[in-house]
Amino acid sequence: MRKSITLLFPGQGSQYKGMGSQFTDSPIFKIADDSLEFKLSDIIFNGPPELLNLTKNTQPAILTYSTILLEKLNQYDLKIDYVLGHSLGEYSALVAAKALSFEDAVRAVHLRGKFMQEAVPEGMGKMYALLGAIPDNVTKACQEVGDVIPANFNEPNQIVISGLSKSADKVVELLKELQPSGFRAMELKVSAPFHSPLMKPAADKLEEAFNSFSFKENELTYIANIDSNEYPPGTLTSVIKKNLVTQVYSSVLWSQSFSRLPDNSLCIEVGPGKVLTGLAKKINPSIQVIPLDSEDGFKNLEKALE
Repeated sequence: MRKSITLLFPGQGSQYKGMGSQFTDSPIFKIADDSLEFKLSDIIFNGPPELLNLTKNTQPAILTYSTILLEKLNQYDLKIDYVLGHSLGEYSALVAAKALSFEDAVRAVHLRGKFMQEAVPEGMGKMYALLGAIPDNVTKACQEVGDVIPANFNEPNQIVISGLSKSADKVVELLKELQPSGFRAMELKVSAPFHSPLMKPAADKLEEAFNSFSFKENELTYIANIDSNEYPPGTLTSVIKKNLVTQVYSSVLWSQSFSRLPDNSLCIEVGPGKVLTGLAKKINPSIQVIPLDSEDGFKNLEKALE
């Protein structure tokens, strides 16, 4: 029986200085530089890290390296059943599905990062990673406090909340009452409260910017962050655009989305790091995941395909 093959594309937080340096001859770097009209490749290779970590640079940088790995992967002529990206990674997934050209996608995510960064004054928002918190308790606490939502359902024992700083603090305190058995709350070092209603101004600007880009109907099935539903080939471009706009200020249902994949799936993490590989083991350990961003990434893939 043929394994179902899914491509996974990571999001913000997986970046690192020098990623893709083994592929400096890739024309994708030049296309990114020309599309953005500044030297993104120089920022990736030489930093400094604080420049790479600016959201408006981070997002196109991750997309660029993910697309380079995708180009290498395409040489294997695999039959891909699903593509799935975490937040920003959804754009990489849509490049793989041929719903967006790389040139348009890299410009779109640069603007997305810029709009998200500008949407909320520094210090106004906050994000916490909650480890071991019961999902129903998190949802209840967010609804009771207001101005904060569960932003990322990353795996069964990890939920990220996002919203106004004071409201996020109150949710953590309320959860201590709702769940006396205990959990861990870790404040994330982020520049804005991503995937919260505070990002709505960014979504509105992005929706307008989409008029400058050419979307096409997808050629591969993709699973959307906002509802964990499958969108088959031929999905209307208006639907794809709406999903991406809504995603900016809505929860990322990663755990729910990954859970849709068949147990016999072979997943390939296409992008920097191994974050999604780690999450996959906690969501469904029976699914095999190969991260390409390692010395033996493609060798391990070839073994898995034997």
